[in-house]
Amino acid sequence: QVQLVESGGGLVQPGGSLRLSCAVSGRSAEMYVVAWHRQTPWKQRALLAAIDYGGTKNYLTSVKGRFTISRDNAKNTVYLDMNNLNSEDTAVYYCGAGSTLGRVNFWGQGTQVTVSS
Repeated sequence: QVQLVESGGGLVQPGGSLRLSCAVSGRSAEMYVVAWHRQTPWKQRALLAAIDYGGTKNYLTSVKGRFTISRDNAKNTVYLDMNNLNSEDTAVYYCGAGSTLGRVNFWGQGTQVTVSS
């Protein structure tokens, strides 16, 4: 079993930045691919970025260049740095862990990000 806890969400102005954190714990947690997703009431949960234990990264094209995923294996924490935020980035952000890219076996509880002036 793997547990994930997101933090760092909140209210930010358009053009601002935010860093989300995902603390991963549990058996063999460090071996999982960890990915950030987001969901709004009118859209399905969508994969944004993923990173494996070795640091290989994958991004959704629409956020590449604005969002950066990183991983601190010593802290078992995965980060999502988000820059130049706009209202369309408003969503609940989830991190998920899976055995391979595209597969999620465990989810965190989510953290709300609201971009508004």
